[in-house]
Amino acid sequence: MRTIQNVIDLIIAEIPDAPLEDTVDVFKCGDPTQEVTGIVTTFTATMDVLRKTVKLGANLIITHEPTFYEHRERTEWLADDPVFQAKRAFLEEHKLTVWRFHDYWHRHQPDGIITGMLKALAWEKYRLPDTRAMLAIPGMTLANLVAALKEKLALPVVRVVGNPQQSSERIAMLVGSPGGDFQIMAFQQWNADVVICGETSEWQTCEYVRDAIALGHNKALVIIGHAKSEEEGMHYLSSWLQPKVPEVPITYLAIGDPITTL
Repeated sequence: MRTIQNVIDLIIAEIPDAPLEDTVDVFKCGDPTQEVTGIVTTFTATMDVLRKTVKLGANLIITHEPTFYEHRERTEWLADDPVFQAKRAFLEEHKLTVWRFHDYWHRHQPDGIITGMLKALAWEKYRLPDTRAMLAIPGMTLANLVAALKEKLALPVVRVVGNPQQSSERIAMLVGSPGGDFQIMAFQQWNADVVICGETSEWQTCEYVRDAIALGHNKALVIIGHAKSEEEGMHYLSSWLQPKVPEVPITYLAIGDPITTL
C-alpha cells in the first residue's frame, strides 16, 4: 500500500537542503496515513478543483498556493466566515488531503515552476546558464513577446508598461509575486530589458518603468496574472511526479485567472 505520506516523502527527497524547518509546505487538512487513490496537481485548491477531485476518485491535492486565503494559512480570523466553513466542511466530508508544494518546488534544481513555464513557452533553450530566471532571446521585441505569451498561455489580455516596438531580448521571468523591490532589482542588477511577472506593485514597479522609459532607457514590464504566471509549473509537476509513482493516477487541473475583463 502506498500512503499519501509516502508520496510526499518521495517528493521532498528530490529537493536540495530538505526538509526545511520553516516552510509553508505542510499538510493543510486530511490524513496522510491513508492509502493514496489518486493525485491532483493544481495552482490553487479552489472549490471547483475540490469537486473535480472527488469525481476523479482522488484523495490527494498538491497545491502551489494557499487553500485558505493567507500565506501561512492561519485561519483564526476566518473561524466564523461561511466561505471558510463550507470549504473546510467539504474537505472533511470527502476525506481529501491537501499538501502545499510552494517553497520546495521553487528550491528544486532547476526551479520547478519556472521550468514548467519555460516548457509551455518552448523557451528552455533561451535560459541563461547559472541563472534561475533570466532568458536571452535574440531579436525579440515587446510586441512579439506579448504575442507569444498570449498564444502559448491562452491569455486573452496582457497588461504592459512599455513601447511595443522596443527591444526585449533580455527577459527576467519573475513568476508569482516577488515584490516591487525585487522586480526593480532585476532591471538594475540583471540588466533586464523586460520583466515578466504575475503580480506587481502598481505604484512601484510600474512607475519605475514609466520613468525609465521617459529617461531614455530600454525597459518594459509585462503583467500576466499570478495564476497564469505559475500554473504551468504545477502542470509540469504531474509529469515529473508520475514516474515516481507509476501505479497512482495523477491529474493536473488548471484553474486559470480568476479575474476577467468586462
